[in-house]
Amino acid sequence: MRGKRGQLTDEIKQKAKELLGYEITQTELRLMPYVQYVIVNEQRIDPKRINQDEREIISKWREAGYIEGGASGLSITKEFWEIICELLFQGYVDIEPRPHHWRLK
Repeated sequence: MRGKRGQLTDEIKQKAKELLGYEITQTELRLMPYVQYVIVNEQRIDPKRINQDEREIISKWREAGYIEGGASGLSITKEFWEIICELLFQGYVDIEPRPHHWRLK
């Protein structure tokens, strides 16, 4: 059974562990759409839009080499972009039984 949109499920935890080497938190999953938005738009994190927990997650990603910068300009590795896309797909998109059909939750 799938969870609600944006809910951290066991499936997502397992996929994150496979792709990142650790289980992500609910906060980390919910930060990913914002980072994805920033990368495809202004490419600058707005410090007013993230809290201390999210800053720590961004620091962790920076230390792991997944991202660079932040408020002054953000860049992301292709590998991390693909990881974010995979986890967001699992967390926010519901797969229909037919492989060519999908819908937003």
